[in-house]
Amino acid sequence: MKEQYVKWYSPTLSMDIEMEIVGERGYPVLMFPTSFGRYYQNKDFKLIESARWFVENGFVKFYCIDSVDQYSWYNKKIHPADRVKNHVWYDKMLYHELVPRMQAETGVGRVAVGGCSFGGYHATNFGFRHPDVVKYVFNMGAAFDIKSHLNGYYDDNVYFNNPMDFIPDSWNDYFRDFLVVLGVGEYDFCLDANIRLSELLNRKGIANWLDVVEGGIHDWPAWRWMFPHYLSLLVN
Repeated sequence: MKEQYVKWYSPTLSMDIEMEIVGERGYPVLMFPTSFGRYYQNKDFKLIESARWFVENGFVKFYCIDSVDQYSWYNKKIHPADRVKNHVWYDKMLYHELVPRMQAETGVGRVAVGGCSFGGYHATNFGFRHPDVVKYVFNMGAAFDIKSHLNGYYDDNVYFNNPMDFIPDSWNDYFRDFLVVLGVGEYDFCLDANIRLSELLNRKGIANWLDVVEGGIHDWPAWRWMFPHYLSLLVN
């Protein structure tokens, strides 16, 4: 699999951002790491390896991005209002800097996003905030309520970055062909969160697949098993 390391200065974040691109062509898939994870985490834990066939046959091209969790949701040294503001800037970087690159390199207008655990939160939040540029959301062992990271603080930025709050009030015509995959192990502590989100999406008429994996737990072996099945759903 062809790999390309990319580092650029983000004018949105006023800092360097690192990324690894895996593949030469195919449907663009933006992959988020788990909590505090770096751009190489999905590769190191062999999630990308589980999708080797799709990459080598030119069906997918992965963009594995860094997170800024250490400056946002997990930065206990700053006020919760500033934690969520830092995440908002991250969201802007993805939308205005990274996604346009993905679109230009692949010719695909609406990309896929995915992630495991906290990466699944990022994928879901970004996808539902920006369905104009996202068509598929692939979650594995994710949870979707961010309020526990904010010590009771709440404002509009929290609302619009907390999927369980803003999705019930949202509608966009792009949701008509939106697809959300909620992959979760039978014994994953995030199971209830996935059931709740699936029920919410069903009420709104948004296509979703709640895939409860028998015997699965909250760990990489289950996610590696799930991921190739979800990639097979991609249609340009």
